[in-house]
Amino acid sequence: MDKKKRIIWMLISFVLAGLSIWAVFASAGNISVKSLVSSLRYSKKFPCIIGILSAGGFVVFEGLAISSLLKGVGYRRNPVRGQLYSASDIYFSAVTPSASGGQPASAFFMMQDGIPGGVTAVVLIMNLVLYTISIVVLGVASVVMNPKLFFGFRPFAKALIIAGVIVLGGLTFFFMMLLKKGSVVFRVLERFIRFLGRKRIVRKPERWKAKLEKAEEDYVKCASMMKGKNLVIIKAFLWNLLQRAAQISVPMWLYYAIHPDKGIVTDIFASQCLINIGFNTVPVPGAMGVADYLMVDGYSSLMETEEAMRLEMLSRGFQFYICVAVSGLFMLICYLIMKKKRGIKVNDRGI
Repeated sequence: MDKKKRIIWMLISFVLAGLSIWAVFASAGNISVKSLVSSLRYSKKFPCIIGILSAGGFVVFEGLAISSLLKGVGYRRNPVRGQLYSASDIYFSAVTPSASGGQPASAFFMMQDGIPGGVTAVVLIMNLVLYTISIVVLGVASVVMNPKLFFGFRPFAKALIIAGVIVLGGLTFFFMMLLKKGSVVFRVLERFIRFLGRKRIVRKPERWKAKLEKAEEDYVKCASMMKGKNLVIIKAFLWNLLQRAAQISVPMWLYYAIHPDKGIVTDIFASQCLINIGFNTVPVPGAMGVADYLMVDGYSSLMETEEAMRLEMLSRGFQFYICVAVSGLFMLICYLIMKKKRGIKVNDRGI
């Protein structure tokens, strides 16, 4: 995105963050920042620390996934660089609609490190595929853990989760078909774009066709570079799975830290799997507001509403707001160091 759009969406993101936090506190009754801090102060320390570290694992494991894919195609990089690629992805995904700014930001830093554009595209595409599949796998795991949890959500929340299942399921099927019959899939999509253009449903179909051709070009590169590298792909998938599981487990650990005698921690994990599916496909920066609604709704079927709000505020604070803020700060420091050393110039196509 150009500079104006980037600044506008960052401002919108800050406003959404403020409104989301205000809305939860406004409906939370007696819960305050002081009471939240007090909850952590008197909590069981070990699970609390594990919960906080799990929030950080969301950044660390993605960095390891990207690094493992780069290493698999012959581009070994310092582990710190992997964390930079991850942090930039996470920060810009959180402040742009549909996470549209995440991968371009990550690609910017990868290419600044001398990784060719084609290789960068291949690695990021493959990581996106594995990221999507890992969400679906954890969603299936949640159903296995407790099939009844879905029915505890309100109708609107159920609709969001069902929409998420359809979109993620469709993406997974699309990716699988690409792996088996890529050329057939692209020909079908090309005909579909031409059909939409003839019916004037889509304006400027040539632009969509150009994007499709670029996607096909990236796919061919991806397929050729990843051919025969099954162990590399499996390893990267496991890192992606750990990344999602780490983020999803934050509420479970924090609840266990405050209520070590309660036995619903696995249900909280399973509920969060469904919650993540529900907000992952919503085109709102960081799913702000939507994620908060789903978390409070999902937890309320497992505990008292006030307790659900307390857990949502603590969990969302660590797994999103603090995580994104730390990622942005780390990215900014790395960028300034790189700019000083190499004289990086950022144009309208930069981050």
